[in-house]
Amino acid sequence: MRIVAVIQARMASSRLPGKVLRPLAGRPILARVIAAAGAAPQISQTVVATGDDESNAPIRDWCAEQGTPCFVGSEPDVLDRVTKAAEAYEADAVLRLTADCPLIDPAVIAQVASLFRRSGVDYASNVAPPQWPDGLDCEIISIAALRAAAREAVQPSDREHVTPFVRNNRARFPSATLDCPLPGLAGLRWTVDTEEDMAHAENLVAVLTALGRPAEGPFGWGDLLYAEESLASENAVPRQSRNQGYSAATEAELGGGANNPPRRFVRSAEALARAERTIPLGAQTFSKSRTQFPVGEAPLFLTAGEGARVWDVDGNEFVDLINGLLCVSLGYCDPQVDAAVRAQLDRGVSFSLSTELEAELAERIVSIVPCAESVRFGKNGSDATTAAVRVARAHTGRERVAICGYHGWHDWYIATTSRSGGVPAAVRGLSHKVPYNDLDAVDALLSAYPGEFACIVMEPANAAAPNPNYLQDLKALAHGHGALLVFDEVITGFRFALGGAQALFGVTPDLASFGKGMANGLPISALAGRADVMAKFEDIFVSGTFGGEALSLAAAIATIDKMRREPVIETLWRTGSELAVAVEGLIERNGLSEVLSLAGFDPWRLLSVKPHESADEHAIKTFYITEMAQRGVLTLGSHNISYAHDARDLRHVVSAYADVLALMAEKLESAQLEQELRAPKLVPIFQVR
Repeated sequence: MRIVAVIQARMASSRLPGKVLRPLAGRPILARVIAAAGAAPQISQTVVATGDDESNAPIRDWCAEQGTPCFVGSEPDVLDRVTKAAEAYEADAVLRLTADCPLIDPAVIAQVASLFRRSGVDYASNVAPPQWPDGLDCEIISIAALRAAAREAVQPSDREHVTPFVRNNRARFPSATLDCPLPGLAGLRWTVDTEEDMAHAENLVAVLTALGRPAEGPFGWGDLLYAEESLASENAVPRQSRNQGYSAATEAELGGGANNPPRRFVRSAEALARAERTIPLGAQTFSKSRTQFPVGEAPLFLTAGEGARVWDVDGNEFVDLINGLLCVSLGYCDPQVDAAVRAQLDRGVSFSLSTELEAELAERIVSIVPCAESVRFGKNGSDATTAAVRVARAHTGRERVAICGYHGWHDWYIATTSRSGGVPAAVRGLSHKVPYNDLDAVDALLSAYPGEFACIVMEPANAAAPNPNYLQDLKALAHGHGALLVFDEVITGFRFALGGAQALFGVTPDLASFGKGMANGLPISALAGRADVMAKFEDIFVSGTFGGEALSLAAAIATIDKMRREPVIETLWRTGSELAVAVEGLIERNGLSEVLSLAGFDPWRLLSVKPHESADEHAIKTFYITEMAQRGVLTLGSHNISYAHDARDLRHVVSAYADVLALMAEKLESAQLEQELRAPKLVPIFQVR
């Protein structure tokens, strides 16, 4: 296989013009990159690809003086330039490098090249997601994939940055990632984009030459890490976001509009047809299925996520406001959580006996959750809440359950909904719904069946806030009737407060279930509660093979530790508030206050939709989901905030809202909204809140 290194080089730079030919310890930056590429044994040839703008004449002249192959192509269309360079030098695959990475390590290049060759993929890199220091970036792309991108990519950002089209179409172009063996290095900058970067690179080289390393390099990344650590206290470089040029280029494109082509969801429709041949409904979760998204007008299958963004099988990029139905609390591919999972994966996943991870996680939960004196683990929130009902029944010797909120798919809860098919009538008769914030209704229900209720199971808060003293009085009322109070904190736990809604509102239930965001997307749940009640687990049977599965335990420990170490919860509240304020302003400005409103709490806001005289609420919500998807926002009608949502993401979401709400107001006013829907109206599977 002939792998050709193509180094993108240009003289123009908004922050450091002419940087590629600036000397670093006496050797031009471009020369260092060329030498590093040539030192990797898998690389057959190295070529500099520069633009045809006259400003790049110094690069062409320098290459001629050095005898370095130089290809000249389109200045703005870098994808076309790199593709034609690859074809001119008969490449089977291209190692894409940029000329502003003078500290690139040949060993890292060699590892990415070996990964590419051994795995048989179209794209291999160490940047998806970024784990290595910025400046060690390597991407290898097959000539077939590169040609496909050159033919089909239409977004300016795809043409300017070469690999996003392939990287974002992972379902079509198989990929592989070289993981960094050490966590926490992605924030280091070993690239040169500013004068500060240049000074830092000079300092790193100075440390290494003082140790006897040749000044001309190239250097191993382990040596560079030593130099970085020795300089950390006095020469630290302010951390900057990676790929700022690409981020700026894509920000406007993600918004859709007349200047950008419409998003297509052809592969999502094809994937749905395939899935439905073997999977009822084509999905494992109702809320991720075609019942919730307009087929052909929104994505149905995703391939990757990073931070607060996801990519679908058609290669479309979205800011994600769903975040795995609230289970992704920190953001996709969080480096600390992923590192903990990788480390545990090297030791094993499921064992023949328990691991100490179970106690480590249980101890953390006991230390932060007010009601937690003892803990049991499961895989889904439904598991934990159902275990709560069973242990409450065993503890009280009673069978009836009062229910308030949404609690999953098991018989005792789903029997109270329109999806009760398959649930025995005897079970349905033991579950009773009660309204939120209505103590009299609860008292009346419990009084109607004296001595028969085992527990009240409720979401302590969802779309509505508890009335003053409501939760405290509810606890007293339940205990007065001999029933336990169970909080379903599957959503509110590790989101409203580190200790859940019970910590936020100052009410300690007897039992509480947790799940969703406690492991940043890995499957785990927990039931925590009073020691005397939890002791009943030694008598009843709640047991599963995967209750102690080690990857999820490690992920939960890493997630909780990060939440204790960093301002995660505070950020969820602040980010959610900023978004809510902006959206509420847009709702009012567009005269939609009678139709749309935001309910709930800032880390998890729900968009309430009411009918308009010209369209019902289902048509309006379908329109909203469709149009937001066209503008690069994935939503079900809620703001499921993650720690990774940043200012750029918020700008994008607010911009999408501005377009969609203005268009919605126009269509409602002209009575055209229902008639112009591009997909059938979406109808909820049952009313939850």
